[in-house]
Amino acid sequence: MASSTSAFTAKVLLFKRPNFHPQPHFSHSPRASLHGLQHHHFNRRHFLSQTAAISLPLLAPLIHQPANAEETLSEWDKISLPIDPGVVLLDIAFVPDDMNHGFLLGTRQTILETKDGGETWVSRSIPSAEDEDFNYRFNSISFNGKEGWIVGKPAILLYTSDAGETWQRIPLSAQLPGDMVYIKATGEKSAEMVTDEGAIYVTSNGGYNWRAAVQETVSATLNRTVSSGISGASYYTGTFNTVNRSPDGNYVAVSSRGNFYLTWEPGQPFWQPHNRAVARRIQNMGWRADGGLWLLVRGGGLFLSKGTGITEDFEEVPVQSRGFGILDVGYRSKDEAWAAGGSGILLRTTNGGKTWTRDKAADNIAANLYSVKFIDDRKGFVLGNDGVLLRYLG
Repeated sequence: MASSTSAFTAKVLLFKRPNFHPQPHFSHSPRASLHGLQHHHFNRRHFLSQTAAISLPLLAPLIHQPANAEETLSEWDKISLPIDPGVVLLDIAFVPDDMNHGFLLGTRQTILETKDGGETWVSRSIPSAEDEDFNYRFNSISFNGKEGWIVGKPAILLYTSDAGETWQRIPLSAQLPGDMVYIKATGEKSAEMVTDEGAIYVTSNGGYNWRAAVQETVSATLNRTVSSGISGASYYTGTFNTVNRSPDGNYVAVSSRGNFYLTWEPGQPFWQPHNRAVARRIQNMGWRADGGLWLLVRGGGLFLSKGTGITEDFEEVPVQSRGFGILDVGYRSKDEAWAAGGSGILLRTTNGGKTWTRDKAADNIAANLYSVKFIDDRKGFVLGNDGVLLRYLG
């Protein structure tokens, strides 16, 4: 395997685009393949604006009544969506040139659009994504200026140059290793795409061609390092459970079984595997606002790395998870972050993660909360199953 790895050479990976000629294609050698509507809702802010017009004598008898459970959800508003129950929301992004204009992705070929900052959403149909008899799972979306990208499963890549007014489909080679799980718009006509088998591709010309950024598959890396003490590598199934990117381009990914994790920094030829520093299997990992790592384990545990950067040194932080798994963490600032998880778990920290308090109002939300996304320090969302979407009101 070592000799096979040394013989690996990076190739320029070409994707065929409509009305572009000549027709490009993936260029692989045997060793280069990586095996390797408008829907209004009654929210908390609307409630407060209406009650402000009620006369004081009429309002006075209500002052001493206990607040109801919904009212205690002070930082978040539950948004009604025009989608069927059972849809899992997976990603959200806004157009930088118009932060009221955004898109929401999910399973069952779900694409929703908002033009009022996320208060109301309409279903969006993209003809180029409905040509085949597939029910796509749209995994990731990213914008830079008016340019945007969407990836999904089965393999689909969509591109827009007009802030999502129209979307163009870029056909993909059947040789693409794994399912595309993440895409990041990195600059003008530039993007970075990751598959669940660890392949990383970059483009700098609007998706006309893509170049492999890693020279070795994750499976090949583990075959070389299994004898070097990476616990659980022999059980690796060849796919990631989660993958997260830092603002400066570093990645951290969790193996499919959660028994170890991997990191990658720009310029490295392959992923670096790391033993987990905790007994329980890893659920998810990501980057703090200060550049450090957070780590979630099955059963509701939360760990923070000591210091910043990539490390294997973590310490546990007490959280009130009630035994439910915490599934994601999103930082609003260096000090404030929110964690979400199973059965409506919603936690907040205001000191960088040292201590966490539970927002009990979220306990009444009968859904698992999978993802916390802060677009900026004033706009944030929590995405869950059964079409649950929470919007930050702080």
